[in-house]
Amino acid sequence: MTRPSLEQLAQALAEPRRLQILQELLGGVPLPVGALAVRIGIAPSTATAHVNRLLGAGLLEVEQQGRTRLVRIAEPAVADAVESVLRLTGEPPVSSWAASDRRTAMRRARSCYDHLAGDLGIAVADHLVERRLRDEDLGSARVTVDEIGSALGLSLVVPESSRPLVRGCPDWTARRPHVAGRLGAALLQAMLDAGWVRRRPEDRALRVTPVGAQHLDRLQR
Repeated sequence: MTRPSLEQLAQALAEPRRLQILQELLGGVPLPVGALAVRIGIAPSTATAHVNRLLGAGLLEVEQQGRTRLVRIAEPAVADAVESVLRLTGEPPVSSWAASDRRTAMRRARSCYDHLAGDLGIAVADHLVERRLRDEDLGSARVTVDEIGSALGLSLVVPESSRPLVRGCPDWTARRPHVAGRLGAALLQAMLDAGWVRRRPEDRALRVTPVGAQHLDRLQR
């Protein structure tokens, strides 16, 4: 893909609303522009203008589903950059019950592009280290993917690609690493497929289901 120049990238990210759009898309699920407008509280026409600017900078991609035009983050490197920016900022002030609920849910469990983050993501990472299934720096696996899946009670599918198998991703809210890379993506997808967690429609937080709680509570003790 054609990379933007430093000037183009800086101009695209200079508007706070565009960073908010990228932050909402960190959930890893493509969204229509109208949904993004509702989430961040701006007019659909304004959201469209911001999305077009991000598309022009190569930070977003369009996915057509029938008549619906969805947008998503263009590649994992964009998600990594947005998370890095978030780690340099403080959390916004809470002024309503809805905002407090969102913050609590995001801290508990959320998707960080395609992998698990928040307290639950860190608990999974700590569990893998304690069981000596991963190195302490989260930079490599000590055993096979199947053994990691068996230890967690999950069936993991890890496709081949140029992405690292496993790496530590510093968590935005907890400031500690969770599991990223192809293994991190496989872990989140397996939890979704097994019904352990569900996506919240209003943000990128994840709800732990009753069946998921039976399996995951032991990781956070």
